[in-house]
Amino acid sequence: MAVLPIRIMGDPVLHAPAARVDEITDEVRALVADMFETMDAAPGVGLAAPQVGVGLRIFTYTYEDDEGQPWRGVVINPELWIRPMEPGYPDPDEESEGCLSFPGERFPLRRSEAALLTGTDLDGHAVRIEVTGWRARILQHEFDHLDGILYVDRLDEEDGRVAAKIAKKRKWGKPGISWMPGVDDIDA
Repeated sequence: MAVLPIRIMGDPVLHAPAARVDEITDEVRALVADMFETMDAAPGVGLAAPQVGVGLRIFTYTYEDDEGQPWRGVVINPELWIRPMEPGYPDPDEESEGCLSFPGERFPLRRSEAALLTGTDLDGHAVRIEVTGWRARILQHEFDHLDGILYVDRLDEEDGRVAAKIAKKRKWGKPGISWMPGVDDIDA
């Protein structure tokens, strides 16, 4: 297992739809092991294969709820259904999120409160996850990565301008920029 560099906004792999996984091979298993190690080192609550430069429909997730209950896994070729979002503006205290591919920043973003995700695990078994709250947010965020969407793409106009200024100041927004968890001093 290895910690992999995480691509930053602007890298083409982050802005293109990922390809379906046709077969779960030893290479796919090794990639998933590396993704778990990278996600934990970052640290993050989710990591999609495009974030480590691999354009495949795979993501890992991990989360511990307020009661200390762990939730961890991998989904290959996921499909996502969400409940319609509540109208209104996101609460900056309750609905802010960040991204390992736009490190060090958080912005408020309205997401659906409930999600249903299906796919397969590393053994090819069916996965069905029905969740609410932060777990639903995590699934939506990671699923977006597989469609070439970063959360900053979904921000309102004002926050979108702020994110664009940050990206420009940090010289992001072009191919080949990444950071290494455990090495680079980035507060993801």
